[in-house]
Amino acid sequence: MHVEYYKWWSSNLGHDMEFKIYGHWGKPVIIFPSANGRFYDYEHFGMIEACREFIDAGKIKLIAIDGIDGQSWLNNDAHPADRARRHNDYDRYVVGELIPGLRNLLNYNGGFVATGCSMGGYHSANFFFRHPDVFDTLIALSGIYRLNLCIGDYMDENVYYNTPLEYLKNLSDPWFLDMYRANKIIVCVGQGAWEQPMIDETRELKNILDSKGVANNVEFWGYDVNHDWPWWHKQIVYYLRTLNL
Repeated sequence: MHVEYYKWWSSNLGHDMEFKIYGHWGKPVIIFPSANGRFYDYEHFGMIEACREFIDAGKIKLIAIDGIDGQSWLNNDAHPADRARRHNDYDRYVVGELIPGLRNLLNYNGGFVATGCSMGGYHSANFFFRHPDVFDTLIALSGIYRLNLCIGDYMDENVYYNTPLEYLKNLSDPWFLDMYRANKIIVCVGQGAWEQPMIDETRELKNILDSKGVANNVEFWGYDVNHDWPWWHKQIVYYLRTLNL
């Protein structure tokens, strides 16, 4: 497997950000790390190996990126308003720095897949829905889609526009809705241990998408399917196969 490592300075974040690329060819897949995660977690927890068949066949190129949850949503020393502002710095890094850099590096002008597990599921969905011109496919696994678990009931404009269950239910802009309808939306959650908050929010997300006439593949796996890496191994492989890359 061809693997490349990069460390790029981010002017929006004020420090280096690291990422690794796995594969020699194929559709690029941006992997958002889980809570307080780093770019190497996807490999460490066996997800790269689980996806090997697609990587070796040149169907996908996985790009595991860094997160900054400890500076933003999970920074318990900061006010929620400051956490939201810091997350917006991360948004500008991903869309304004990382993606253009990857387009140049990969000589690629198409859409990206957004994926992640747990908190990475939140990030992948939030980036997909906020930037449907950048991401044309979503595979969100066991994500939250509201930020109460991180910041309680606090709400301001920045929090609102990073809370999919809030901004989507009020969304009427045809540009966004038409882009969603043209893109591929896959959302999955188990119904086993540690999945309960994610089940409720996933169901609410499906109801909103259905009400907007946005086609989606939202699935609730069995009561033995826990919020844990062994199940995410199975889910990512299953859903990559459905994309017919």
